[in-house]
Amino acid sequence: MRQEAQARQASIPPRLPVEAKSRINQQERDKRLKSPDMIKHESDVTPAVLAVMEQTQDPRLRQIMISLIKHLHGFIRDVHLTEEELRTAARLIISIGQQSSDTHNEAILLAGSLGISSLVCLLNNGENGTKETSQSLLGPFWRLNSPQVENGGSLLRSPTPGPALFMSARVIDQAGQPVIGAQVDIWHSSPVGYYENQDQAQADFNLRGTFTTNEEGRFWFRSVRPAGYPVPTNGIVGQLLSAQNRHPYRPAHIHALIFKPGFKTLISQVYADDDPHLTTDVQFGVTRALIGHFERHEEPHAQATDAGSPWYSLDYTYVMEQGEARLPTPPIK
Repeated sequence: MRQEAQARQASIPPRLPVEAKSRINQQERDKRLKSPDMIKHESDVTPAVLAVMEQTQDPRLRQIMISLIKHLHGFIRDVHLTEEELRTAARLIISIGQQSSDTHNEAILLAGSLGISSLVCLLNNGENGTKETSQSLLGPFWRLNSPQVENGGSLLRSPTPGPALFMSARVIDQAGQPVIGAQVDIWHSSPVGYYENQDQAQADFNLRGTFTTNEEGRFWFRSVRPAGYPVPTNGIVGQLLSAQNRHPYRPAHIHALIFKPGFKTLISQVYADDDPHLTTDVQFGVTRALIGHFERHEEPHAQATDAGSPWYSLDYTYVMEQGEARLPTPPIK
């Protein structure tokens, strides 16, 4: 404790005696008041702040801070932000942190609702935004350590009523060659639109599983067809959607996180092509490359005689890019 206190004390700039400060003020007062750098009008604020940002040592941080100040100050001038609106904005920022927890991330939810998450994703993938990509949003419900499942196995760990879904997928590189031995983490909502961590009726890790691609880069499994669902609306995002008369729904989709050394970790969502909210996703996550055909079958399944009718099939190909394999921080524990 003493060492910590000493360290904190050492980080505090030394204080000048009152008399010394007074002498400095007397000597420098006229000079400072006549300085061309002194802020006189609103037009002087941005150059003064930019001059300080220019002193940032880290090149990338300097670039970000300079651009942030230019755009942020430009926004304030553009809308002529009022003092009360600034205070409201500060309260909203505080509320975003207060509304986040181990099971909910209001900041990420807001980033998606403003199109920020989708824009960042598309700018940094598909050869820096020049081509379509299988990359998408991580979403707020990914968990580490989903159980390993053999290809052809089931994601169901508790009774989950709904139409059966059989998904068969292939993972390839940008040259069209199979990615062998990739770890594929799959998760999705139930037929009533809940992830297992939201629903006490579902067993732990229900509708979640990890697969390994075979020598053809393939993996396949059985589950139930997921449903679209509304994002949480009891926080800042809900207030925004209400003010803009927007619906809160995401179209039905299946998440995948694919990991293989030598490749950039692929985070993807495949969306149902028949979902009514496909073109109005509240999180702006749907792209043409991510739409999958959930084919409906009325006849009995040839192998899974207990599948019932109707049942659905989904075939999809994921494309991985060369890069560094890194796992993101799980948004929930």
